[in-house]
Amino acid sequence: MIRFFRKTKKAGLPPGTLIHTGEPVAEAVTLSCIRFNEKEMETVSDADLTEAFLSRPPDKIVWINVDGIHRVTVIEKIGQTFGIHPLTQEDVVNTGQRPKLETYDDYLFIVLKMLYMDEAADEVRAEQVSLVLGDGFLLSFQETSTHVFDTVRERLRKTTGRIRGSGADYLAYALIDAMVDHYFLILETFAERMETLEDELLDNPGRDAMGRIHEMKREMIFLRRQIWPLKEILGRMKKAGPPLVKKTTGVYLSDVLDHTAQVVDTVASFRDILTGMLDLYLSTVSNRMNEVMKVLTIISTLFIPLTFLAGIYGMNFKYMPELEWRWGYFGLWGVMAVVALLMLLFFKRKKWL
Repeated sequence: MIRFFRKTKKAGLPPGTLIHTGEPVAEAVTLSCIRFNEKEMETVSDADLTEAFLSRPPDKIVWINVDGIHRVTVIEKIGQTFGIHPLTQEDVVNTGQRPKLETYDDYLFIVLKMLYMDEAADEVRAEQVSLVLGDGFLLSFQETSTHVFDTVRERLRKTTGRIRGSGADYLAYALIDAMVDHYFLILETFAERMETLEDELLDNPGRDAMGRIHEMKREMIFLRRQIWPLKEILGRMKKAGPPLVKKTTGVYLSDVLDHTAQVVDTVASFRDILTGMLDLYLSTVSNRMNEVMKVLTIISTLFIPLTFLAGIYGMNFKYMPELEWRWGYFGLWGVMAVVALLMLLFFKRKKWL
């Protein structure tokens, strides 16, 4: 079931008050820091918020990732260290944000939605991911620990590649690109389900088919609401310009923008296909009902003249000529059989059978 509103405890509190408004999370907060340049890289995981952990060497790019945003003291400490506005910190811990981009004097604040399939509930889940892109640093905040960014970490571990020699803006692009690539995996899962459902509709649609179609249509609406704003975000991010976003990174942002447009178009196509599948289901059920009614109508039509004859000879008149005839019973059966046979031949000639 889609929840349009969430309970919040922020009513009446001043702006910038840090209160986690998402679903309860039992996992511990995990911190990781990666400092790198073209020649070297160092990684610190599960660290405390010490001065050494939060240090910013001038010759390296700093990427701090936070898995778990329910501990607002961690967000507040990082925000104070990197000069993050209190309203930005408030949006980080408020998981009901829509995808957006906000421009500040010395950093960009980006809110995205990480999508993944919940196999247990058999539905798509959305997790908020917040990025703070500054000059020489990138902060990423996730609700839970996921493996979508593992490919980016693996690329950083290699001694070669553009990502090591580029700035924090290219690293932000790499994270967004990894999320968009994950969108395609979600769409592939839906494509397989839709293909299976379509085969079922053509073969023998069950009673639960309509419910499954409506559920998938709701999930398409959910996907579109989470993905559509990303097109505007990437467009505005390209226009941010130096020093936060270099012109060379703008080319790669255009590429991921094309991928996002492809995802949005695919979601729209899936919605149209599901609408067609709903029409197909209704048409199949209607045709099946028509076939049943056709058979029942033919049977009823066959028995109309037979019932007429049986009704005549079922009347209790004393002087009926055929009642005294020795072969009257068998003759009536013969007449009824001939009438039924002639009607069947007529139906077949008219191609009603």
